[in-house]
Amino acid sequence: MIGKQLLLTYVYLLNYILLSSGVILYNKWVLSPKYFDFPFPITLTMIHMSFSGLVAFFLIRVFKVVSPVKMTSEIYLTRVIPISAFFASSLWFGNTAYLHISVAFIQMLKALMPVATFLMAVVCGTDKLRWDVFLNMVLVSVGVVVSSYGEIHFNVIGTVYQVTGIFAEALRLVLTQVLLQKKGLMLNPVTSLYYIAPCSFLFLFVPWYLLEKPVMQVAQIQFNFWIFFSNALSALALNFSIFLAIGRTGAVTIRVAGVLKDWILIALSTVIFPESTITELNITGYAIALCGVVMYNYLKVKDVRASQALTESIPERGVKGWNLEKKSSDLYTPDTTNDDCDNGGHSSSSNQNVDEEAPLVPSSRLSHIGRSQLSSHTA
Repeated sequence: MIGKQLLLTYVYLLNYILLSSGVILYNKWVLSPKYFDFPFPITLTMIHMSFSGLVAFFLIRVFKVVSPVKMTSEIYLTRVIPISAFFASSLWFGNTAYLHISVAFIQMLKALMPVATFLMAVVCGTDKLRWDVFLNMVLVSVGVVVSSYGEIHFNVIGTVYQVTGIFAEALRLVLTQVLLQKKGLMLNPVTSLYYIAPCSFLFLFVPWYLLEKPVMQVAQIQFNFWIFFSNALSALALNFSIFLAIGRTGAVTIRVAGVLKDWILIALSTVIFPESTITELNITGYAIALCGVVMYNYLKVKDVRASQALTESIPERGVKGWNLEKKSSDLYTPDTTNDDCDNGGHSSSSNQNVDEEAPLVPSSRLSHIGRSQLSSHTA
C-alpha cells in the first residue's frame, strides 16, 4: 500500500512532467505557422511576463500571501536588471527557435545546458576547470553534434537561436549566484516574478518594437484571449510545480524526472507534430549526450554530498558563521530556457538540509508558497 506522503510526491512529479511537456508543446503550437499561426515569439514572451508579474503583484501587494524582500534601488539597478536582461534574452531566443526547428531537436540541443553553465561559471570565476567534468562536457558536445548531423530538417537559424538562448540562460544562472545569492538576497518564485518579470518585459519591448511591431501592423493577426490566457497560466503553473516538486523531493529526483520528461516529449512531439521526424542518428547522438549529462549530474551530486559530510564532521561551534559556497555549475537547471517556465532568478533556502545541490527554487520542504520561513532563491 503506497503511503499518502509518497503518493503526494508522485503526484507532484507527475504534475511537473505533464506541465513541462504541455507548456513546450503549447508554445510550439501557438507559434508555428502550420497551426495557430502566431509567429511572434517576443510578443508571446511579453504576454507571459506581464501575466506573471501581475499575478505576483496581487499575491504580494493585494492578498499579502508572500512578503516582499528588502529591495533598494541600488540592488535593483546593479543586480536585478542584469539578470533580467539575460533572462529576457534566453526566453526570446529560445521561443524564436520554435519557428525554425522541431520540438524534438530543441530538446536534444538542450543537452548542452550543463556545458554552457559550466563554461560560463569557469569564465566568471565561480567554478574551476576540472578534467573529469571537462571530459563529460566534451562527451555531451559530441553527442549533440552527432544528433545535429542526423537532423533531417536542420536549420542553421533555429539552431543558432536555441544555442544562444541556452548560453544566455547559463549566464543568467551564474549572475544569479554572483549578484544575488552571494550578496544574501534570496528570492522565492513569487518575489522573483515580482521583481524580474516587469524588468524583463521592458527589455523585450525594444526588440519587439524593432522586429515584431512593424510586421504586426500589416499582418492578419488572430488573437484569441482564451488561448493566450491559458498559455500564460500554464507557464505560471509550471513555475510553481517545479518549486513544489523540488521542495517535496530534491534536485536529484527532478533530474531523473527531467530526463524521463525529455524522452516523453521527444516521442509526443513526433505524434502531435508529424513534420518532426526523428532519425536513428538523432537518437544515437542524444543518447551519447545524455550519458555525459548523467555523469555530470553524478559528479555534482557527489561533490555536494562530500561537502555536506565535511560540514557535519566539524564541531558545531567551529561551523558557526561558516558557509560552504555553491558553484554556479552545481545549480540544477530545469528547462528554463524558452518553454518551461518564465521565472526569474530563484534562490535556495539555506536553513534546511537538502540531499544535494539546490536549484533555482527553494528546496526546503514547504507545503505552500506563503509560509513564513521562505527566505530567499529557477528549467
